[in-house]
Amino acid sequence: MQKFVRAVIGTKNIDHCARLCHASTVVGGIAAFGQGAVSNSYSDFKKTELFFVIGSNTTECHPIIGSMIKRRVGFGGAKLIVADPRSIELGEYATVRLPHKPGTDVALINGLMDIIIRDSLEDKEFIRERTEGFEDMRRLVERFTPEVVEAMLNAALAGV
Repeated sequence: MQKFVRAVIGTKNIDHCARLCHASTVVGGIAAFGQGAVSNSYSDFKKTELFFVIGSNTTECHPIIGSMIKRRVGFGGAKLIVADPRSIELGEYATVRLPHKPGTDVALINGLMDIIIRDSLEDKEFIRERTEGFEDMRRLVERFTPEVVEAMLNAALAGV
């Protein structure tokens, strides 16, 4: 659509989702990776064995990526975990669906990271070669035990 408006109509005045809903991800991407653009290529989706989609209605907001995920899960043997309080199309393809309460994304992710580290499931070589601040992050997430996260999610569900 953007190309059509620029090339055919002849204006650069077109609004898009990056200005509003992706503004925070652009800032976060710049801080974390030095760029605010997508960090994966389309070819990565063809090799992925597990997708974890959280807080994204991918098939509506990013239909090409949504189609690639559905194809990979349906015909390529990939697994899909969807963490979203809404009932979204990708949920129909999910191996695991986590309908958590809005506002609990960070607790859920921190809890998952605690389990990954606690059970030594992290890629130690990748962390050693390509990351900074891992020990600080490890200390932060160790407070998010499964029991603590469960209590936080239950409190959110109860409206506390």
